[in-house]
Amino acid sequence: MKITELLLTELDHEAIGSRKALEHVPEGKNDWKPHDKSMPLGRLATIVATTPAWIEMVVNMDEVDINPPGGPKFAPQPWKTRQDLLQQLETSLQKGKQILQKTTDDHLFNTRWRMLSAGKLMMEQSRYEAIREGVINHMAHHRGQLTVYLRLTGETVPAIYGPSADEGKE
Repeated sequence: MKITELLLTELDHEAIGSRKALEHVPEGKNDWKPHDKSMPLGRLATIVATTPAWIEMVVNMDEVDINPPGGPKFAPQPWKTRQDLLQQLETSLQKGKQILQKTTDDHLFNTRWRMLSAGKLMMEQSRYEAIREGVINHMAHHRGQLTVYLRLTGETVPAIYGPSADEGKE
């Protein structure tokens, strides 16, 4: 089996958990955060929703500077309703999957990708590793943070990999 096929399967599987978490994000609390050092709920939910589209950067660009000196900062697309957020996820998934379907295992394994911050190298790895770590694992990480935010805002925490205290009990 090709690695692109495995990544597509994994992306579909992780999308189920992300969709469940995003379905519980409270509307009207985008600026809420549990601590001054934490990111706001709206930004965190947007990251979970839009991470699959990052596959395009990894496959089609040789490097990305996440904090370009003198350059524009990433500005997430705002959302007002949970449906807006879920649509961002569906659009992002479609984009990421289309890019994976057009690339090759050779490109993913045998070409390098770099992430910079303010011009300084943060990581360099194969594109395959960047998709696994920087996209799929990264999405799961932020989804985990999001479920903590859900708990702290009094929302239901969905069952993702197994039962939660709110769902999935027998």
